[in-house]
Amino acid sequence: MFDHIGLGVSDYATSKAFFLKALQPLGYGVVMEGPYGVGLGPTGKPLLWLSQSPEKPAHLHLAFAASNRKQVEAFYRAAIEAGGKDNGPPGLRPHYHPNYYGAFVIGPDGHNVEAVCHKPEA
Repeated sequence: MFDHIGLGVSDYATSKAFFLKALQPLGYGVVMEGPYGVGLGPTGKPLLWLSQSPEKPAHLHLAFAASNRKQVEAFYRAAIEAGGKDNGPPGLRPHYHPNYYGAFVIGPDGHNVEAVCHKPEA
């Protein structure tokens, strides 16, 4: 549905550090960086752009695809270690569908950041 997402952040260094650590278990890293911000992605394609912004955006929900449930758990641990606040530990969310396994963390700007796997347990 989308090619990439751009997210204005209130503290560039803090948000960059948070997303790098939280998304590392999903295979994301810095793809590009310059005066326009930093582009994070899994394989040379920036999917999430962060840039410094003086504006206060409304809170967003960002959900990142995980290949398996262990990645969801690793995301959650890394995001908490990076300063995120718990908003729902790793687990099944059967009210979405029977195999919805997700974890939720509030990031530096108050955004709800999630990793989710839709596959049954391996």
